[in-house]
Amino acid sequence: MIICAGNNETFEFATPMGVGLVETAMNLTRLCLFDKPEFLLFVGTAGSYGKHNIFDIIESKTAANIELAFLQKKAYTPLDNVVSTQTEGKKDIIVNSSNYISTDAELVKKFLNFGVEIENMEFFSVLRIAQEFDIPAGGVFCVTNYCDENAHADFLKNHDEAKEKLTRHVKQRIKELTAR
Repeated sequence: MIICAGNNETFEFATPMGVGLVETAMNLTRLCLFDKPEFLLFVGTAGSYGKHNIFDIIESKTAANIELAFLQKKAYTPLDNVVSTQTEGKKDIIVNSSNYISTDAELVKKFLNFGVEIENMEFFSVLRIAQEFDIPAGGVFCVTNYCDENAHADFLKNHDEAKEKLTRHVKQRIKELTAR
């Protein structure tokens, strides 16, 4: 099953789950309780912490929930804040999720030290729910912006083209998989 966030980030081939960590967790849990999918693929846009360029396509099976205050040593969590459905030994790009969009270009560079390279508001919830229901899952993202003071304006400017690129990429990957 292919899922996406919702609101203005929908795709003809994906079922919307909601925006942010909470809506996604609630709606995806409901879906899994009543009609558990065999596989979950999340499709969405992302902000880059500097390693990836605008319109790069990134695939991942690993997400984190790390708040900026953690990087400033002003917060900690007793919770497991990284989840992965990665089963192979290769290094995966970690997607950070928060209900907030990062806008401090210098601070977000610290994420790179932990292998965290992009952010998407929903992906941590998707992988955590998938883990709970023992469902293989992954995500495909297109970068719309850098996480800096222009994040929102760049997201708006690049969103439509990013959705088009994601649509082409996902349809091509589906074609490749069904040809096997």
